[in-house]
Amino acid sequence: MQGMLRLSNALGRFVERVGVIAAWSALVLVAVIIIDVVGRHFFSTGSSKLQELEWHLHTILFMFCLGLGYVHNTHVRIEIVSERLGRCALCIIEILGCLLMLLPFCFVVIYYGIELTQRSWEVSEISSSATGLPYRWLIKSAIPLGTLVLAISGISILLRNIVRLFRPDLVSTTTMEVESVEDENPVNITLQSGR
Repeated sequence: MQGMLRLSNALGRFVERVGVIAAWSALVLVAVIIIDVVGRHFFSTGSSKLQELEWHLHTILFMFCLGLGYVHNTHVRIEIVSERLGRCALCIIEILGCLLMLLPFCFVVIYYGIELTQRSWEVSEISSSATGLPYRWLIKSAIPLGTLVLAISGISILLRNIVRLFRPDLVSTTTMEVESVEDENPVNITLQSGR
């Protein structure tokens, strides 16, 4: 059980690092939007490349931070129901949710996302705009890769809940320890539903 918990923590740290790196794309996204808006309104220099870059950065931000949101338990839950359930019931619901919903969904999206990216690569797909960005396969690869990060976070939560179900003494009921990316010191992340 301790090995499962260590693996869960390692997977959680990986997802944390990927999410923090992807979150930096938000700053780049804001800068690109400002440049685009200023260029359009004050200099009449609109660029479809900048607009497409905005969508690409938004895709990176969204796809690679999904797993981070799940590991940090910031996704939507029906708290009216979950607040009334005990530890065992919450663990079983989380385990079943991972096994029956999240992981199968991730595997389907990864499978078809790889196929979509591969087709885009094979035909050297570019933007439909004459002045748009080339290499459309590059941004399409964010779909299977980001979903893979979400699946890894699901496996981390699945393992943690299996340990919590059978050996609750090994898992804190309110926090998950994940190393901070910035200073490599442990940071306690408070989980709202006691996961």
